[in-house]
This record gives sequence, C-alpha cells and structure tokens, in this order.
Amino acid sequence: MSELRFVRMGFGEDAVDYRLAWDEQRRVHAARFADEVPDTCLLLEHPAVYTAGRRTLDSERPLDGTPVIDVDRGGKITWHGPGQLVGYPILKLPRPVDVVAHVRRLEDALIRTCAAFGVATSRVEGRSGVWVLGGERPGVTGGFGGLSLDFDPRLHDEEFDPRLSGPEYAPSNAGQRGEDRKLAAIGIRVAKGVTMHGFALNVAPDNTSFDRIVPCGIRDAGVTSLAHELGREVTVAEVLPVVERELLAVLEAAEPLPRAV
Repeated sequence: MSELRFVRMGFGEDAVDYRLAWDEQRRVHAARFADEVPDTCLLLEHPAVYTAGRRTLDSERPLDGTPVIDVDRGGKITWHGPGQLVGYPILKLPRPVDVVAHVRRLEDALIRTCAAFGVATSRVEGRSGVWVLGGERPGVTGGFGGLSLDFDPRLHDEEFDPRLSGPEYAPSNAGQRGEDRKLAAIGIRVAKGVTMHGFALNVAPDNTSFDRIVPCGIRDAGVTSLAHELGREVTVAEVLPVVERELLAVLEAAEPLPRAV
C-alpha cells in the first residue's frame, strides 16, 4: 500500500454537507487514479441526511417523504448525522479488485477501534459492517428494558413494516430487545481500481433517526453506538485518532492482491 494520508474535513459546527463531501471524494478519486496524490482517507461528520445505495427499495425509504440522496455506492439506505464519524478511504487497489477483501480490512480496523474502547464487536455472516451481537432472538422470551415480543412478525410476515409498529420494533431499541445491532456501516464503490465511499461509525448519534427507515434494508436487527454500549458520553473527537491509528495499522500491514479470476 502507498503512503496513507488523513484529511479531517470538518466536525461539529463545521460538519460537511453530504453533496460537498461527495464532490470532494470525486476530486480526490480522480487525482488518486492519476497518481497525483497518495491513498487518502477523508474523515468528517455530516449534518443529518439520509443516503440510499443502489440496492435500496422504495419500501425502505422514509414514509413521510423526507428527502433522500441517491448515491452510487453499494448497499441500501442509511442515515448520517451529528455524533457519527464518517470515513471515506480513497485507495488504489490492484486489479481485478477484491472488493470483499477491502471491506474486511475496513471492518478489521473498526473492530479494533471498538475494542480499544472496551466494546466487543463482530461480523455477521451475510451482513457487512461491525456488529454487537445479541442474545436469544425474540419470539420466545422478552428482551431487556421492559420490551418484549411474544412472537416476531418480521420473520414471518413479508408485509410487516416496523416503522408503523411502535417502539418495540424500532431499530434504535434493538439493544433493549437483546438483538444484534449494527455499530458501524460500510458501503463502497470501486471505479477504475480506486475505492470511494466507506464507513460510518456510530459514536454518539441520535439513533432514533434510523427508526424512520429500514436501515441497510435489515428488518430483524437494529443499530447502536459506542456511547450506548458503554453507558457514558463518548465524543467523535475522542474516537477520531483511534480510528486513524487502527486504519493505518490494518492497511499498512495488508498486502492487497488482485482478486483470483
């Protein structure tokens, strides 16, 4: 891997509008393809915004018509906003590109970041990102915090919509139900052998923003944050240098190889 530089674009009151950040990604992407800049990771916060990847279904978008920005990354719909650390690693990979290996490296760096704060995370087969694993699945016994599901219609009723069914099915309450919950989402695009888009790590956002959508198209799990799992205040400024350290460690140790054909 070439030298990796980090660019801190803006946080808090200086959070970066999503479209401006997307334009900057494209500019850096073109420069990286031309070898005018080294591998670069843009780090920032966004003002509150919903973005939808190419596989997003209409049935997963906000029911109230809240605007959604359609983007050219993989994955489905998600939310970005204050309290969430977003990273866009723009890296040149050998062709043919091994997209799965790239995603796994990002997951490794984020798993290590969470571990540094004392939060154990994992992968979930078939679901990208970084997860806090739950206990028993709902449907037999109740969850935590007074929320209980005697049965789980999400697993049996294809027309069930958790957005219309109250807090007991809200993604932000997955921890109380003892379910798997996503702590970091990953969605990428690779063009001309150079990566775009990246990850969003929930540090201390308002997770109820996810309740208005079907986050990542997943109806039987939820979302969480470092602050929620630790039960204390955590700031993006506190997490930022740890993410940089772990990304650098994982990417420097990696030897990206062309995908086997």
